[in-house]
Amino acid sequence: MRKHIANLKSEDDEAEINLTPMLDVVFIMLIFFIVTATFIRETGLEVNRPDDNEAQVVQEDGAILVIIDSTDDIWIDNRIVDARAVRPNIERMHAEDPDRPVVIQVAKASSADTLVTIMDAARQASVFNISIASAPE
Repeated sequence: MRKHIANLKSEDDEAEINLTPMLDVVFIMLIFFIVTATFIRETGLEVNRPDDNEAQVVQEDGAILVIIDSTDDIWIDNRIVDARAVRPNIERMHAEDPDRPVVIQVAKASSADTLVTIMDAARQASVFNISIASAPE
């Protein structure tokens, strides 16, 4: 009888599943996914803004000045312009003097969508010298 009980005990010991190799594989996969996830680069707009203490004031004589006020109204030549009319206005002013840069003066309360719309319109008008300035308070 004792032999039979001893055989049952040894069979129970042999029937266990060793989880150590499975845990090793899981940790290796976890480390692999963490390392590869850090190399994914998200796309977006890259903006180079100066620091507040290094604010630069650039006077562009004869620049095409586009002003975005706090209510997202677009001003060109002291008149309010619709967003769809920005490109033709910039094309007309750029055709008069191709060396004129575009300066976009943006109020802090304006939306980024309006700024991007104007920048796209300027690039579609074949103007690549675009500067962004913050509006004086």
